[in-house]
Amino acid sequence: MGQSTFWIKLHRQRYLFFMLLPAFILIFLFHYLPLVGWLIAFKDYQVGQSLWKADWVGLQNFKRFFLESNDYIYLIRNTLAMNAMTLVVSLFTGCCFAILLNEIRSRFFMKFIQTITLFPFFISWVIIYSIINSLFGVTTGVVNELLIQWGIIEEGINVLGDKDYSWALIVLMDAWKSLGYNSILFIAAIASIPPDLYEAAEIDGARRFAKVWHVTLPHLVPTLIVLLIINSGYIIHSNFEQYFLFTNGSNWETMEVLDMYIYKFGMRLLDFPYSTAVSIVKTFVSLVLIIAVNHISKKSTGKGIF
Repeated sequence: MGQSTFWIKLHRQRYLFFMLLPAFILIFLFHYLPLVGWLIAFKDYQVGQSLWKADWVGLQNFKRFFLESNDYIYLIRNTLAMNAMTLVVSLFTGCCFAILLNEIRSRFFMKFIQTITLFPFFISWVIIYSIINSLFGVTTGVVNELLIQWGIIEEGINVLGDKDYSWALIVLMDAWKSLGYNSILFIAAIASIPPDLYEAAEIDGARRFAKVWHVTLPHLVPTLIVLLIINSGYIIHSNFEQYFLFTNGSNWETMEVLDMYIYKFGMRLLDFPYSTAVSIVKTFVSLVLIIAVNHISKKSTGKGIF
């Protein structure tokens, strides 16, 4: 009885599945079919050689990463630290900014501010690097020149090259770039809050801050949890373009992440088996993080995505 009902529903909704078919085909072709390339990590593959004729080496490349090299220590540290801080700061600032926007009485002014803050999300990292370099360059940066002229500092601060500033620079740039986009998600969640709750709070004597604290924030928690779980899988994934531009010989120790490491061994040193093994490790760590964050969320708040 249950199976017949399933096939009846499937037949009735066949046109919806036909509409989804192109998306499934694209996902299969560009996300699942390339996984055959993971075989490179278990073979002694050389450029130009047939993958199927290469000799098997088993887990040798994984042992090389974890046992023969200590690179994974600072790589995982840099990747997790910067991406985790970026995730927390970006979501927190986006949530706070959305609440502040919602409190603006003028709808025109609210849309104007929202449009301005959304604009950086569409700017290329190349342009952002040029802007940051123009502002904080050691000898030609506007900020350094002004501070020197005012007598605050004697020589320019190497913000782009000093490893002590690298983590803060990455986190603040990501927070600024994603502020408008994250605020849209939270504004949509605020718009779904029933107005009756605000009216009831106002009848009880609640002022604006009390309504935000007792009505708005509790209704933003589910959205915040979903975004946290979804983005937790990207904690191990870094924006390659961003790190490629801002990493240099002075700050590589704190800026080199797994994606840059994979690029170095794969595209520059042409060590495809080793770089593929590291990328496999990165993928499984992402899966573990998503499952762990979802489990913690369900245990603590009772909400999760699966």
